[in-house]
Amino acid sequence: MNQSPTIALFPEAGFGAGLNCVGIAQELRRQGANPVFICHPGFTGVFAEYGFKEYHLPQTIKNSAESVEDYWQSFISTHRPHFNLNSIEQLPTYVAPTWEAIVDTAIAVEDDLAVLLDRIKPDAILLDNVIMFPAIAKAGCPWVRIVSCAETELPDPGVPPYLSGIPVENERDCAAFRKEYEKCTRASHDRYNKFRKSRRMPDLPPGIFIEPSPTLNLLLAPSAIRYDRKVPLPEKQFVFLEGCVRREPAFELPAFPVTDGPLIYTSFGSLGAIDTDLIRRMIDVFATIPARFVVNVGGFEESYDHIPDNVFLGNWFPQPSVVAVSALFIHHGGNNSFCEALFHGVPSLVMPYCWDGHDNAQRAEATGAGRRVDRAIWTAQTLRSEIMSLLEDHETQERLRGISRQMQTKSGTKKAAETILDAVSGTR
Repeated sequence: MNQSPTIALFPEAGFGAGLNCVGIAQELRRQGANPVFICHPGFTGVFAEYGFKEYHLPQTIKNSAESVEDYWQSFISTHRPHFNLNSIEQLPTYVAPTWEAIVDTAIAVEDDLAVLLDRIKPDAILLDNVIMFPAIAKAGCPWVRIVSCAETELPDPGVPPYLSGIPVENERDCAAFRKEYEKCTRASHDRYNKFRKSRRMPDLPPGIFIEPSPTLNLLLAPSAIRYDRKVPLPEKQFVFLEGCVRREPAFELPAFPVTDGPLIYTSFGSLGAIDTDLIRRMIDVFATIPARFVVNVGGFEESYDHIPDNVFLGNWFPQPSVVAVSALFIHHGGNNSFCEALFHGVPSLVMPYCWDGHDNAQRAEATGAGRRVDRAIWTAQTLRSEIMSLLEDHETQERLRGISRQMQTKSGTKKAAETILDAVSGTR
């Protein structure tokens, strides 16, 4: 290449996708590219903090940073009771309304996104989202799809249905889930296809909101947790990565009054932190365990008035660096969290509440990478037992160390950057 290609990264309005894209952007920059970020309202400054130029979708009165943050916090708070339901019960109560909100967002930002892309004139666009934006397909450059949710996002007869958390061997349950999923998403899907048609884009099949990129698709599922697909994906178009873990500064261990015991990190993501009742119950259990706990409680530190000596609360941590020095990671099953645990050889205790958390919780158990705890029915005794069991499971720890070595040897961020730049050079 004669000059540095400009790569525009457009993650969805969530920290999981956003921070995953940071890892890829860091490596693109190291290899001489010029990565820039397109930001949803509410994410201003997130990528600039890592040294990347940001282009901001306009903030209107209805679409300001504050109103977007308030909207999603209100949305999650409203649906919090539904997080105690199983995955098929969540389809009409949570998944369907979420797809409606996602379609709303795609339609709302379309014109502004087209203006931004015309201004940036990127050599390629990286889209880490669960829905397609016609402006990206019409930007006049190749686009790359990043699948940073579970591998189940790409359907196959050998893969369980997306968002189900059902083992693929349970054929009857899988079939029932697929049928209910299409039924519950039909209204939002029809509305989305109507929008696509207005932008001269072809319809998508029922239940599908984003097509594969004709150029390149990157999947973050490490080999240790991949499925045996019945229909193999074309290797040049679909590239699996060994995760995609970003670089963060080293974590400085806080000063605990209690100095002994393994370190356990707990985080349910930026939205999961809203469930302060759940986390407060867990902290009561943590107080009885001979370990030290670092707990990400987001912006809700004031909700906790009694903090045991072996617990440290914070509103943000450099998560990969914390996981790297932890003996156990308790999380919600977000793909970033799961991959970071695998990358650093740390067992996962997964307490899913929605979306692909169900899929990753099931996969953690099926592959021996961790355990699942049902957020609706756990007791202090069962949670304590699961934590102690994983801390003492030396066989699982040794297996995870092997997975970690493999993932760190075959850098996902490096492979992502190389394949992206190869795709760009072939079209310039």
